[in-house]
Amino acid sequence: MTPDDTVGAPPEISVLTEFTDGVARLTLNNPRRKNAITLEMAALIGEFCDRVANDPTIGAAVVRSTGTYFCSGADTRDLAASSADPASPEAVRRTSAVYGAFVRVGSLPVPTIARVAGGAVGAGLNLALAADVMVVTPESVLDSGFLARNIHPGGGHLALLGRAVGWSRTVALAACGRSMSGTEAAACGLAYAAVPEPELDPLIAELTTVPAADPELSRRIMTSARLELGPPAVGWSSALEIERGVQMWSMSRKGQESWSSRGPGR
Repeated sequence: MTPDDTVGAPPEISVLTEFTDGVARLTLNNPRRKNAITLEMAALIGEFCDRVANDPTIGAAVVRSTGTYFCSGADTRDLAASSADPASPEAVRRTSAVYGAFVRVGSLPVPTIARVAGGAVGAGLNLALAADVMVVTPESVLDSGFLARNIHPGGGHLALLGRAVGWSRTVALAACGRSMSGTEAAACGLAYAAVPEPELDPLIAELTTVPAADPELSRRIMTSARLELGPPAVGWSSALEIERGVQMWSMSRKGQESWSSRGPGR
């Protein structure tokens, strides 16, 4: 391709979205930079989250990427610009925009699934950890990444790791520079499953089918899960009260007759 071939070509969309059959799908589309997240991408992720939050027909969300790498973190050009004066309002705006996008994903009212093929590093690992369920390939590489760049973790990185793998593995990853394969991540509970890449999409389809079929119930379960599991988590007695009213709602919706042993709702 010559430079003239690109004249007048439409700009590449850095985040692709799809909303079908009760499932919302967000795809990072910046493969030339290993799907590093730019400020534009952070804004588009926010718009996607707005759509999911406000559309009651959506019961599940998937975060994925094009190319061979899930996400290499925040765009290094933005990090470099912020490093010139980290305390400036502009630098704070940049980092807040990227990290705010992760918080939005992690606060969605539906179960979210991160499809991690290739690598998830730094802020890219934050994005994967923000999802409720992470599925990986055995060869996927999960790397804290901040230490390798001689900077402190950001975006709540330590809290996200800690709630998934506990103190020892968090320190090994974030403070000692260790990385983790997809196989290791699944073995310690950081990932839900590690399967060959051709099996990722069928697995995700299985995980999203039930919540997509009943978005209202899916959303109510996720509200209770976020209240109960936190962070911070609540005690058993509090969890009982959180669940009581919503379970009564689901039972009234189900109705008495559907409990028949001859019916599908037995």
